[in-house]
Amino acid sequence: MASMQKRLQKELLALQNDPPPGMTLNEKSVQNSITQWIVDMEGAPGTLYEGEKFQLLFKFSSRYPFDSPQVMFTGDNIPVHPHVYSNGHICLSILTEDWSPALSVQSVCLSIISMLSSCKEKRRPPDNSFYVRTCNKNPKKTKWWYHEYVVMIFSVVLWKGSSASCCTTHNIWQTTCMVNSSKNGYLRMV
Repeated sequence: MASMQKRLQKELLALQNDPPPGMTLNEKSVQNSITQWIVDMEGAPGTLYEGEKFQLLFKFSSRYPFDSPQVMFTGDNIPVHPHVYSNGHICLSILTEDWSPALSVQSVCLSIISMLSSCKEKRRPPDNSFYVRTCNKNPKKTKWWYHEYVVMIFSVVLWKGSSASCCTTHNIWQTTCMVNSSKNGYLRMV
């Protein structure tokens, strides 16, 4: 526990003293607990999100930095982006399987800024409604699969007594959602 708190103190100071462009720590968010932060973010100039304001919620477990933080958009303005669900969950590999203790809150912030800045069209993931209706409140409970330029999501849910799974592939050029209903034994495109 002491190593986690020491690491968070160090990262907190770094974020306060040298935040990534367009990012500021919401000081009120860390007054009561060092394990939950809100970072205020402004869309980068010259991008689809220029001037828009967002908030990122970081939650740190006692295993941080060996376990990635839970990171999601929160508040009234969730960016419309192919890898951001309307409930704030972010599909980004460094938040799950590509996490490394060498990464930091600043590197996560920079990755999210980069993800938003490279967006060419504002739109939600095609399975947004299904995912938001059936997902866990913790985005780290979602099973995300990433393959070269392709992201796949797999979450098992109970749906009217049968099990269903949702797999979504996101590609720079193409996005598809597939719902597999094991009760009916078919795969349909949504």
